[in-house]
Amino acid sequence: MRVWFGVLMLLALAAAAAFGWHWLASDPGYVMIRVRGTTLETSLVFALIALLVAWGVLSVVVRAARWPFRAWGRAYQRRGRERLARGLTALVEGRYAQAERDLGKASNHPALCGPALLALAEAAHERGAEDTARETLDRIGGAEETAALALRAHFLIEHGRPGEALALLKPRVGAGTLPPRALRLLIEAALESGDTRAALDALPALSRTQSMSPADQAALDTRVFAAALAGAPDAARLNALWSGASRAQRRRPELVAAFACRSAELGQMLAAMDEIESAQRREWSDALALVYAELGPAELPARTRKAESWLSIAPNSAALATALGRLCAQQQLWGKSQQYLERALAIEETPLAWETLGDCYVGSDDAATANVCYANALRLARGEPTVTVGSHALRGPVDTRALAFEERSEHGVPRLPGVKQG
Repeated sequence: MRVWFGVLMLLALAAAAAFGWHWLASDPGYVMIRVRGTTLETSLVFALIALLVAWGVLSVVVRAARWPFRAWGRAYQRRGRERLARGLTALVEGRYAQAERDLGKASNHPALCGPALLALAEAAHERGAEDTARETLDRIGGAEETAALALRAHFLIEHGRPGEALALLKPRVGAGTLPPRALRLLIEAALESGDTRAALDALPALSRTQSMSPADQAALDTRVFAAALAGAPDAARLNALWSGASRAQRRRPELVAAFACRSAELGQMLAAMDEIESAQRREWSDALALVYAELGPAELPARTRKAESWLSIAPNSAALATALGRLCAQQQLWGKSQQYLERALAIEETPLAWETLGDCYVGSDDAATANVCYANALRLARGEPTVTVGSHALRGPVDTRALAFEERSEHGVPRLPGVKQG
């Protein structure tokens, strides 16, 4: 098909050339140019050909005359790129003074000015020359202005001034001109400043940029939403935030914990208990079991009974045993609390379990054993080995690491520890 189309085009051109030649041959035209008594006479066709030849010759002459200047310009641009490359390399290597020299020279090139000044400000900041860094950022404009704004906010946050960074970036959110890094810096500054509403408002814009991996974006969303829940000023705001959360967000243990803790602080204990209990029914979480014991003094007996019912779900959970120990300790049920805490320590030693066990011994008027427990909590936090608790008045010698705990098969049937069933 293409061959036939090419043949037809050639035939059309040949026919057009034949008709054109016939048309020009019958009347080639007449051109006369008279200058100061000199007269030039020729046909129109020859005049057009002469103009084309003259234009070609003039183009060659102009190109030849411009060649040295173009060669010098290319060399100048090449030197600028080399200086920028050397400056960026020196910046990464930590040779900030060398980076400033190379980047300062590269900034004299109009095409490289913006990137060179941004890197120059970074080098000055790393060297501790904050005045130079600010002056350099002030020189940046045009397309790189938003990048300079993000870099300025980054410097402020690094110097412990998140409020100033937030005030710098917050007015630009509505305009939609902030780059992804500036949006992320705004969120971090808002979280550090306690302005969770600003952080929440910036999250959708950052999400639309798709500049973060899904896992990192989800982690940041969780941090911001948890901070917003924890900082809700009243129950109305808290409930509005929670009802506006997505279904996936309402299933995250961190957010359930934040909502439950703030609900309990605002006097909504039943709502706090209901959210944690619903989450535990969907999927077990050790962290939520511990939070359940930290909701305050209200509904302690009911919470203890509910937590004890969870033993059928997670019989080998050290966190659940610790939570039960703390719930009993808050009711001054010292003996029962010690049993749960010893069970927790037999499963897995944690500083919290040792600390709570120390509180139980304090309640039982055994200060010496309590001190050993507190010391074990401190040793464990430092990564040091713990010591065995000595005898005490209530139960005699106790070696918490020798206790056995219940194991169940995949079908929920109890079995002895260490015994495998076929």
